[in-house]
Amino acid sequence: MASSRYAQDTEVPSDRSRAEIEATLRRYNATAFGYGWDTGAATIMFEIAGRRVRYRLPMPDPYERRFTHTEARGLPRSQPARDAAYEQAVRQSWRALALVIKAKLEAVAAKITTVEEEFLSSTVMPNGSTVGEWALPQIEAAYQNNTMPALMPGGKS
Repeated sequence: MASSRYAQDTEVPSDRSRAEIEATLRRYNATAFGYGWDTGAATIMFEIAGRRVRYRLPMPDPYERRFTHTEARGLPRSQPARDAAYEQAVRQSWRALALVIKAKLEAVAAKITTVEEEFLSSTVMPNGSTVGEWALPQIEAAYQNNTMPALMPGGKS
């Protein structure tokens, strides 16, 4: 059984998903919002509960084989078919980001968690990097060096 990805067949345009993200943030009391893009990614930034948050949404490479060739027979696609397959993947990514942000904010509103916990890795530090960009290399080093703390308090590492 093949697995399917969330919103893989969505027809919702990317700009509508961005607008939905912005509206969701307003609804949950965000105080600022920004959006930008470069060749390889789109970036959204927002401020909520005194925290600045940044998400970088990687964009697929339009020259990937999944866009340039058909899945079933591996034949080259026409340029319009390539463009359509690429745009579908971009729309899917934006829908997934909208879902993630909405779910996190709803979890905060339901008092399941906090803004700080939900957006920790994407929280922007004073130097402009995110907590995730700062912490992930340290976590990787801890695993590589086998210097992990005990799983349970009082236990052995």
